Amino acid sequence: MGKAVGIVEVYGLVAAFAACDAGCKAGNVTVERFDKNKPANADSLPVPLLVAVKFRGDVSDVEMAVEAALEAAKRVSGVVTSHIIPNVEQDTEKMLKISGFDKD
Repeated sequence: MGKAVGIVEVYGLVAAFAACDAGCKAGNVTVERFDKNKPANADSLPVPLLVAVKFRGDVSDVEMAVEAALEAAKRVSGVVTSHIIPNVEQDTEKMLKISGFDKD
């Protein structure tokens, strides 16, 4: 049985670091690699880069981490969306390891 994953997508790298820090302080979680996305409408966004912060741990800890991360990111530049997967399937595990930061 896999650990839960919580994903918080925010506007910009600074908000991602703030969200990551707050989430790690709030719950007993680890952090997967950040992921990035620059959507086609980037120029119309508050910050032209979307960053996903991924927390791993027990469901209750991930819930606490995501809640704290959302509040922290809202104070910086804002939140796009968030989602918690309580029990990650094997194929989804593979996708979680992909990161846009690995590409130019």
